[in-house]
Amino acid sequence: MILPIYVYGHPILRKVSVDIDKDYEGFDKLLKDMWQTMYETDGVGLAAPQIGKNIRLFVIDANPFEEIDPKAKGFKKAFINAEITDRSGEEWTMEEGCLSIPNINEDVDRADKVHIKYYDENWDFHEEDYEGHVARVIQHEYDHLEGKMFIDYVSPLRKRLLKGKLSAISNGKARCRYRTVSPK
Repeated sequence: MILPIYVYGHPILRKVSVDIDKDYEGFDKLLKDMWQTMYETDGVGLAAPQIGKNIRLFVIDANPFEEIDPKAKGFKKAFINAEITDRSGEEWTMEEGCLSIPNINEDVDRADKVHIKYYDENWDFHEEDYEGHVARVIQHEYDHLEGKMFIDYVSPLRKRLLKGKLSAISNGKARCRYRTVSPK
């Protein structure tokens, strides 16, 4: 089932998400729905807060970056109860967008490498290092679990210039091809 995306201004996007356990009710269906929603909305990642769930879960398929970053090829994972324990390497800038902030893209600086602990969809524990575009997508989705969004990293001037567009999104006036839930 394709789920609606919660957009900028909705309070759930600013809450720190909580861990879940193996007995989380409806987990398998939720995970399947998140994958379907991500693909139908043309996302490369989707975090549970973006679909109204205050839980530490996100999914990523970095394959769209494979032409510019070979390490992204075949990278498709679910991250449960993730914790980034280190960010390293030089920061680099790339334009980012977000399903929860439709029609806005901005340059964001992020660390080149991350060290992350998480459980996969089978509840197997992993502790791994990622770099490049995969690390960038992980950081973007992880931020959602921490109540952050990519626009938190843009300059105050850019944020002021975006104020009208952000207000339109939070007032339910943004046009996008997928269903959304606004705070109004």
